[in-house]
This record gives sequence, structure tokens and C-alpha cells, in this order.
Amino acid sequence: MREFKYTVKDELGMHARPAGLFVKEAVVFPGRITIVKNGKEADGKKIFAVMELDVECGDEIILRTEGEQEEEAISVLSRFLEENL
Repeated sequence: MREFKYTVKDELGMHARPAGLFVKEAVVFPGRITIVKNGKEADGKKIFAVMELDVECGDEIILRTEGEQEEEAISVLSRFLEENL
């Protein structure tokens, strides 16, 4: 399992567009992708689960990858967060 902590900088937070783009990136990896906010976990491959976290500017989230290709997944998805949120 790999983890990446990130504080959201985008003033709109993780609204529909970036959430959809994140999920599109996440589904290509066979392992488990999880986003955690304040102890609540969401499946990073399901847009409604990601949006239910209600991630806002200033929130700290944890990205977790587990299983096959977890190293590549954490690299690609953490870069996505840094570049888009």
C-alpha cells in the first residue's frame, strides 16, 4: 500500500469536472484506489463516491493505492492532484 497526503489548493475543491477526470485516470489501474477525507473513505474509481466526500479548498486528503501497479498509480494520481487541485 502506498499513500500520498495532499492539501487541496483549488478554490472550487474537487467538483464534478476534476472528480470525473480523476476517476478516468484511476480506472485504468487494476488495484484499489481510495481517497480519504477526515477518516471517511471513498472508492477512487467511482465518481459519486468521490464527490460525496465534498472535498473543498484547504482540505487534506489521503490518496491510497493498493495491489497491482500501486507504485505507478500513486505516481500518476498524485501528480494529477498536484496539477489539477
